[in-house]
Amino acid sequence: MYVCAMKILDGKLAAQAIKDELKITIAQRIIEGKKSPHLAAILVGNNGASETYVAAKVKACEETGFTSTLIRMEEDISEYRLLEKIEHLNNDPDVEGILVQLPLPKHISSKNVINAIDPDKDVDGFHPVSVGKMVEGIPTFLPATPYGIMLLLEHYKIETKGKHAIVLGRSNIVGRPMSILLSGNGNPGNCTVTICHSHTKNLKEICLQGDIIVAAIGIPDFVKEDMVKEGAVVIDVGITRVEDAGRKSGFRLKGDVDFDAVSPKCSWITPVPGGVGPMTIAALLKNTFLSCEQKN
Repeated sequence: MYVCAMKILDGKLAAQAIKDELKITIAQRIIEGKKSPHLAAILVGNNGASETYVAAKVKACEETGFTSTLIRMEEDISEYRLLEKIEHLNNDPDVEGILVQLPLPKHISSKNVINAIDPDKDVDGFHPVSVGKMVEGIPTFLPATPYGIMLLLEHYKIETKGKHAIVLGRSNIVGRPMSILLSGNGNPGNCTVTICHSHTKNLKEICLQGDIIVAAIGIPDFVKEDMVKEGAVVIDVGITRVEDAGRKSGFRLKGDVDFDAVSPKCSWITPVPGGVGPMTIAALLKNTFLSCEQKN
């Protein structure tokens, strides 16, 4: 019987290594009289999860020597006013990176907001120009979460060439770009990729073929033990707040993978939290630094 020695893909450690490297590079830039990268983040409303994510991004900027500006807007701000603010940041030569924290209130079109950001400052990698370049393999700002996962695989030297990767979820933010990056001619990359979604038949049988599984479906504990083959690499993108009366916060964070049941079968697996989340922020910083280097 095959016995798997499971290892943790620690996103905190890998992200810290990236931040430490950036910190040294930025300190050298400042010594040379060059500017530090400037990231402007827009937060609309008071969504608790968004507050946490943005705070983590601002903190990472401070730790690494970036300049950051947090712009708060009321929940009932008009789409016009938000687009006006984005245009102002587009024209500000001191700002290299712009991100608008999603999700937005229902009266604001995320598509219009993403399209309004200058592609040269689109450090979240969501603009159609960025996506088009990614598909064609042209250097661009990659979507932060899929890029972070690629950086994580690179950091831990996970072999991907010729592997069968199963991506659960087809969102434009994670699932689709993840499939493009994993199937691309690079390292990490060169996978055969299957995208699964809510209409996929025989999902369990397909997942059992996966050497690598990326779960980005948004349902806690969706991936069960009987869906994962021995020795698979499992990347859990999901993060959902689940009520827990025993905790001071009143909730705990759960991923899309039933970690306790699945992890003994894996060669590598990401924890939740502490896996993909820190890598998303590290990727955002790398994109912002790239933007700064291109302009200054």
